[in-house]
Amino acid sequence: MFKKVLVANRGEIALRVIRACKELDVKTVAVYSEADVDSMHVHLADEAICIGPGPSTESYLKISRIISAAEIANVDAIHPGYGFLSEKEEFAEICEKCKIKFIGPSAKVISMMGDKNVARDTARKAGVPITPGSDGIITSEEEALAWARKIGYPVMIKATAGGGGRGMRPVLNEATLISSFQAASMEAMKCFGDGSMYMEKLVDKPHHIEFQIVADSHGNVVHLGERDCSMQRRNQKIIEECPSPKLPEKLRKRMGDAAVKLCKEIGYENCGTIEFLVDNACENYYFMEMNTRIQVEHPITEEVYGCDLIKEQIRIAAGLPLSEHVRDAKPRGHSIECRINAEDPYRNFAPSPGKINLWYTSGGRGVRVDTHVYAGYTVPPYYDSMIAKLIVTGATRDIAIRRMRRALGEFTVEGIKTTIPLQSKVLTTSDFQNGNYDISWLESFLRQEGLKA
Repeated sequence: MFKKVLVANRGEIALRVIRACKELDVKTVAVYSEADVDSMHVHLADEAICIGPGPSTESYLKISRIISAAEIANVDAIHPGYGFLSEKEEFAEICEKCKIKFIGPSAKVISMMGDKNVARDTARKAGVPITPGSDGIITSEEEALAWARKIGYPVMIKATAGGGGRGMRPVLNEATLISSFQAASMEAMKCFGDGSMYMEKLVDKPHHIEFQIVADSHGNVVHLGERDCSMQRRNQKIIEECPSPKLPEKLRKRMGDAAVKLCKEIGYENCGTIEFLVDNACENYYFMEMNTRIQVEHPITEEVYGCDLIKEQIRIAAGLPLSEHVRDAKPRGHSIECRINAEDPYRNFAPSPGKINLWYTSGGRGVRVDTHVYAGYTVPPYYDSMIAKLIVTGATRDIAIRRMRRALGEFTVEGIKTTIPLQSKVLTTSDFQNGNYDISWLESFLRQEGLKA
């Protein structure tokens, strides 16, 4: 087992990794920007090193500064969390050259599955269904027009290096293709430093289903069921649940087997996610992408399957086989997660940074809150707006929904705006309670409420 791990991230995921390390008796080193000096992960780590100013381009995305901090602190390994450098092939390669273990898959696998176009081709060769799409990267606007005409509208333009919904644009007709292509490419360049794009057929009103994979270096590969992430606005998830309320058991097995097969084909190790689109009738599924790192919504899988995925990441990276309770895990109950974001849903989801004057989280049976926030903390303007994850678990989906409604009602934040009022309202709708929603549902609901989708 490692002696000391550097956490190359911030916020709740940094704190989550630190807590897992503590339970494994592993020392931790936090890195932080000047804007995060008061963040809880800085205070709870064994050591903390400042790596630059607030903007992530000057701190959390600076590989040289993170490696310098790792060498100064003499760590054995680096945990990248999610976002930032977690799927950066170059970062994994540099860690390897510096004899620092990257807690994640190999740079080769990150490269293979991080390029969405290559990933699609890899899935196709492994026999996993994919949607019709362009052959390789689209290099010009003229080529984009040609492919759209060949595939047939509607289409989805995607960044090869994208993630988190960024660098993606649905296109319904030729009139908006070029402007959407340009906007998506510019967004991808800004977020990922790569504006390369590809195109695929847009599946009408699909469900977004992802399977959690856990794989070690001893040949053990298992999946821990699926998460339904269809409740989203502009490709940004706001509510997730495990298991999916709509997936038939036969389709669940087919998708789970396909996810495991794909991971074996590419030699994947660690905790990753295979993401699929499922048609509205829940009869057909299509490979969408692979996230080679831990997902934001991993806690709902942990609650249903009774495991700690962050600990398992660390154990796998240290060369240990899958824990027996993970390898033989069986689902139990139902879990729902609400991402509590510092945004105002009644002002076009405008970011709401600032000082939190009152912070009271929910509690009670079956309620978990993952957060780095506390009363008096100031939410900085530089990063993703998520400030907490509220996770509830119940013996049945109905119990979980009722528990989430109660927990959201108790969750009190003063000083900034949050998405709690919107999430509370969504949970009262008959569509959510019956599981009748797809990835387009929330935007339709917002329009019905007189809000900007």
